[in-house]
Amino acid sequence: MKNPFEFDHARISKETSQIRKLVLEMNHSAGQGHTGADLSETDILASLYFRILRYDKSDAHHPSRDRFILSKGHGVGGFYCTLMQAGLLDKTLIKTYLGFDSKLPGHPVRQKTNFVEVNTGGLGHGLAIGVGLAIAGKKQNLNYRVFILTGDGELQEGSNWEAAMAASHYKLDNLIWIIDRNRLQLADFTERINALDPLDSKLEAFGMELHETNGNDPRSLIDTFESLSENGKPKAILAQTVKGYGVSFIENQPSWHHKVPTESELSQAMEELS
Repeated sequence: MKNPFEFDHARISKETSQIRKLVLEMNHSAGQGHTGADLSETDILASLYFRILRYDKSDAHHPSRDRFILSKGHGVGGFYCTLMQAGLLDKTLIKTYLGFDSKLPGHPVRQKTNFVEVNTGGLGHGLAIGVGLAIAGKKQNLNYRVFILTGDGELQEGSNWEAAMAASHYKLDNLIWIIDRNRLQLADFTERINALDPLDSKLEAFGMELHETNGNDPRSLIDTFESLSENGKPKAILAQTVKGYGVSFIENQPSWHHKVPTESELSQAMEELS
């Protein structure tokens, strides 16, 4: 099995601009959402779905597919818009985001939306679930990989570190833990709320093979993902990102964790992304 697109970094960069436009339109229409988180993760998601992940567009449950878990479930808007841009989710649903009984609820729900592996939103659960899926793959001799995207504020949940110890103990080299290191969480910068640094040495101390990359650059992301090898060690990708990336007045602003664009802000953002 292979990725159905296999786009190069230049083409993926074009896709990210379209995804970000969809995010802003969708959040503006809904009047709610997590705009900053949606925008910071866009390049990561686009690199995965348009180049790295091996999956079948016509079969969301193919047993040999790579698994992806959005542990930072509040970033589901960016996830939905990536699936839409990849043709895996109907774009006409965009106006239903967060509506009553919508197929696009505020966190990933597999019973509602194809290509959602597991229901997430309670922070700190995704990596542990991913460890279980990676162990299952090993036991069943299935050659899939498990990718988990967590936020950095999420790392204050101790379950992540228990899962990391287990991943190392079981030599889960089919597990790739991606950390969206945008240095912001709900109310403020992570280092003011509960300092994570030196995060690199902490990840290595828990047995992870560490890779640092620019999480807002598809070329850097692709090079990092494609350099990974099966060597008995689980991988941690420390993806340095900017929260709200791509729109000048949203970048690095704590208030945009929950904020959505007004009509005039939407117009300005669309100009910047074009």
